[in-house]
Amino acid sequence: MTAMTNSPQVSVVVPLFNEEANMPILQSELRAVLGDLDHEIIFVDDGSIDRTVERIENAANVQVLRFAKNAGQSATTVLIDGDLQNDPADIPKLLAEISRGADLVCGYRAQRKDTLVKLLTSRVANFVRSRFTKDGVRDTGCTLKAMRRECIGALVPFKGMHRFIPALIKAAGYRLVEIPVNHRPRRFGRSKYGLGNRALRATIDMFGVRWLLSRRLNYKVRDGVR
Repeated sequence: MTAMTNSPQVSVVVPLFNEEANMPILQSELRAVLGDLDHEIIFVDDGSIDRTVERIENAANVQVLRFAKNAGQSATTVLIDGDLQNDPADIPKLLAEISRGADLVCGYRAQRKDTLVKLLTSRVANFVRSRFTKDGVRDTGCTLKAMRRECIGALVPFKGMHRFIPALIKAAGYRLVEIPVNHRPRRFGRSKYGLGNRALRATIDMFGVRWLLSRRLNYKVRDGVR
């Protein structure tokens, strides 16, 4: 893929793991939504063992990063999932909130297209996490997010970080908002998350993030002071 030297106005980061059937549709939808914007699309392949990377169409504003093995969703800053359940058509709404002054915009799935078990476990997990970390976000499991580039400095990379992006960024003093976004049924492949890899791991991570936030030092440099 062709490397880019100029920093575009919008960067869309898409984590991928065995999503070969989704790729043609996803790229087509992204092109339709982002066509008039100065943008780049960064596909991050997380150790796929199918033809996901081969199905990515080459373009001047497309980059592909490949991990040798699966590292988990949070090895990169996530903006949209590659499984087609997030709708690229919602991206302009997120960008509009950024232009109105938000630092982080979190989508929430107002009408989720998931199984009853997944809906119930997600609702409980979101309730506990939001109360414990005080991020005030109703649906941290929704991957569709947009953030100003300076917010990236507030993130602490670890496997599972994607659940705590709002908490980390809000604790650093940035402004976040939530907006409803479309959620679509999964068409190809299967979910990478189940009760076993969500509950215990997320609970352990939650205690770690709570400790981290309690030890955080927040400071700002005043204008004109060197």
